[in-house]
Amino acid sequence: MGNNDFLEDDEDLFVTITLEDDSEVECQVLTIFEVEGQDYIVLMPVEDEDSEEGEVFIYRYYEDREGNPGLENIETEEEFEMVSEVFDELVEDGEYDEIIDDEE
Repeated sequence: MGNNDFLEDDEDLFVTITLEDDSEVECQVLTIFEVEGQDYIVLMPVEDEDSEEGEVFIYRYYEDREGNPGLENIETEEEFEMVSEVFDELVEDGEYDEIIDDEE
């Protein structure tokens, strides 16, 4: 059981994140991708009827020395824009159609 169990391709992965208002949201891990040497993780909230269609959360993703996964907020608007553009391109390439279509 290595820590890469976190990234099994053949099963949906879920993580619970705590938002700034201390509420917890269960999210499905859509993908982890790299931009300019930094890994980012894309999370889609599940089961929340109030959330907007197609809303996702993007965080910096890292592993600590023990290999435990962690999330970090993206610090700047510029960084967020850059990462969002890369993710939008992935979506346009059709990589996540099956995930996003499932929601309808």
